[in-house]
Amino acid sequence: MRAAPTASIVACLVLLLSWLSVRANNPEAEMFDRALAEIDRFAVLENELYRDVFLARTGTLHNYDPVVREIDALHDAIDRLRSTAAIDAETKAAVDRLAASVDRQEQLAEHFKSENALLHNSLSFFVRFSARQASADLNPAISAAAAAMLQLTLDTSPASAQQLKDQLDQLSQQPALRADAAATLEALVAHGLLLHDLLPSVDNTLRTMRAEPRKLDQDALRTLIMTRETASRNLAREYRQVLYVTSLLLVAFLVHLGLKLKSRANALQRRAAFEHLIARISMRFINARPQDIGGEIDRAIADMAACIGSDRAYFVMSGSTQRVHLWCKPGTNAPADWPVYVAALATQFDQTADGIVHVPQVDRLPFGEVRSALVRVGVCGWACVTNTGTDGTVASLGFDAIGRACRITAPGELSLLRMALDTILYAVARHSMETERARLESRLRQARRLERIGTFTSGIAHNFNNLLGGILGHSEVMEERLGSDTRVARNLAAIRRGAESAHDLVDQILAFGRHRDVRPRPLNANALITEATALFKVSLPVGIQVAVHEPPVAAIVSGEPAQLQQVLLNLCSNAAQAVEGSGRIDIGMEVKDLTTAQRFSHAELQPGRYACITISDTGHGMDEATLARIFEPFYTTRSSGNGLGLATVHEIVRDHGGGINVSSAPGQGSHFEVWLPCSPSVETMPDMNAPTITAAQGETVLMVASDAAVLLRDEETLAALGYEPVGLTSLETALSAFRAKPKRFDILIVGPLGPPAASLELATKLHSMASHLPIVLATRATEEISADMLITAGISDVVRWPIIAEEIAAALAHGLSLRETWQRRAPAVSSSKRR
Repeated sequence: MRAAPTASIVACLVLLLSWLSVRANNPEAEMFDRALAEIDRFAVLENELYRDVFLARTGTLHNYDPVVREIDALHDAIDRLRSTAAIDAETKAAVDRLAASVDRQEQLAEHFKSENALLHNSLSFFVRFSARQASADLNPAISAAAAAMLQLTLDTSPASAQQLKDQLDQLSQQPALRADAAATLEALVAHGLLLHDLLPSVDNTLRTMRAEPRKLDQDALRTLIMTRETASRNLAREYRQVLYVTSLLLVAFLVHLGLKLKSRANALQRRAAFEHLIARISMRFINARPQDIGGEIDRAIADMAACIGSDRAYFVMSGSTQRVHLWCKPGTNAPADWPVYVAALATQFDQTADGIVHVPQVDRLPFGEVRSALVRVGVCGWACVTNTGTDGTVASLGFDAIGRACRITAPGELSLLRMALDTILYAVARHSMETERARLESRLRQARRLERIGTFTSGIAHNFNNLLGGILGHSEVMEERLGSDTRVARNLAAIRRGAESAHDLVDQILAFGRHRDVRPRPLNANALITEATALFKVSLPVGIQVAVHEPPVAAIVSGEPAQLQQVLLNLCSNAAQAVEGSGRIDIGMEVKDLTTAQRFSHAELQPGRYACITISDTGHGMDEATLARIFEPFYTTRSSGNGLGLATVHEIVRDHGGGINVSSAPGQGSHFEVWLPCSPSVETMPDMNAPTITAAQGETVLMVASDAAVLLRDEETLAALGYEPVGLTSLETALSAFRAKPKRFDILIVGPLGPPAASLELATKLHSMASHLPIVLATRATEEISADMLITAGISDVVRWPIIAEEIAAALAHGLSLRETWQRRAPAVSSSKRR
């Protein structure tokens, strides 16, 4: 879930909740309450107004200030109702009607105040005049008029008014007795007539005020407001329901978001853990020895499967170096052919740009061969990444989930699968490079050894051979002349044997320096021991006993019989010399299985089945210093030894893929173990008698060397081997010839061109111009050349200069086989590029 859409959704929900909260609180309720309170106050003010008006009518209220204040208060109440109750047009009209009623009441009140003031003024005059004693004859008439006036004040009906009018008329018709009585009578009648008119008018005004429909207007406005209030409350209740539902949605979304965040956090934790694991695996690959790469790959896929939570993990690689590494969780297994066809199955899916196939749940796939294949091997969830190299090699790294869905879900985790596969591929490539480096270093060691032997022998070979030839020739002539019975003849025979021993020493030196092409074939280790023991016993002194322990099982090893016989004979001879005339030599053999890589005193072996041939003696033994150097060339502890026997043994065993383990202590004898790898079976082994060097078919060889005379001789050697040589003596000429016709040459030989750097420079330039052509370096000195320099220059093999027919034939055959391999890979490379 991306941050921007999530934040937008949360912000919208928060705004919606805020608006719903405001609406759910019913903000108009307070306004409605104020409006209803104002209506109640308005009714109270009207009642007070009517009370004061009636008090004024009865004369109890001496001024009209309360009436004025109440009228003003009614106008203020109308204004407040306009601001609170005028919600819509209907309530506004009701307020307007109520305001019109207040205006009419105000007009009636003003009219009332005017008439009521005259009324009370006249009434006070009438009372005062009626109280005066006019005469005995008028008093009854005045009393009757006062009684009628009193009746009219209580009842302003027309009858009461007519009765007062009649009494006043009678009173006005009475004759006056005195002048002052006449004036009083006239004022009494005048005020009586005025009261006759005012009392009904005032009461009529009061009735008109009471008749105003104020109560109806108030009730109508109250009803409207209460209706609006009820509607507002119902609407607020609906908003509260919507608010509740929206709150539930927000809570659900927040829970969903929390689960998503937790899932993302777990994915990030898994990604970080996987990245750290890949980094650790990469460091382990960097620090691992080349022979340990296979075990490290097994360990790596096991660690990755444990980190991911997979039930099965595997790494499959096709091509020239096929690899199948499979890890299964305890309690699970895999069909025998399952990891092999993973790459073919992956092509049936739509892969990502990184070549990743992700099937979270196999049961959701459409029915077909792909689903059936995954179900058949028990896969419920699958994640796989494939890589196709430029040479057509296909590598796959896969993880299976059995009985559940695949735990790899996040895209970031899937992208790490490519990183994991690349890490393993880099390790395999490094292993291949290290293997090539080891081969080149082996060639360098061979060339350096030959260089040392050649330097040693070149100075003495001519004179030594001349001396040996003269000694042997003269001894043979003298032996023929003297016969075999004389003492001198016996001396001559001793001289001849010494010369022959010297000749044998030269042969051993040449045998040690000569490159041995091991042409293995299946051999019975038991028969090998029996034959070597029989040959050894012939020359064994009388005091030495040889005990051969029959092995419990037979062992088949792959090797060259003559060389392995030389190994056993040399070790037995050394054991006999260590015993010094009296002692015991034990020879035996066992078949042992190594489950892990094991380091011995003078070797390190990988897991596998080995034939362990043991030779023990009861001689004087060796100390640690001597034990550390026994396989060094020319190192010996005997004055009669030459120091090449054990060195040759070590070289032969190493060339056969085995190793030697030696244990010894002074006075406790020595124990030699020769470990030779067992052959899988005789039936599955190739034909060991097939030649290792393919005959030349007229391939063109470009050969460059500064020494023209030696170059001419070497061209003849190459022609005799079946090649077509083209010899050149300078770097510039060679580059020009190669640029002119680059497709003419099949293989290149670079000889000495002055300093060693010049030969490497030419090789580097030729390699940059045609990387598909193998280059053989022929050199006198190899001390300053490293394996990295050879790899950079594209060197496929190193031989001695001047060249030797057997050695250069093997090097050219190896180079041409590499060239054929590259040519076969070229179509796959071009097709992959087109894709």
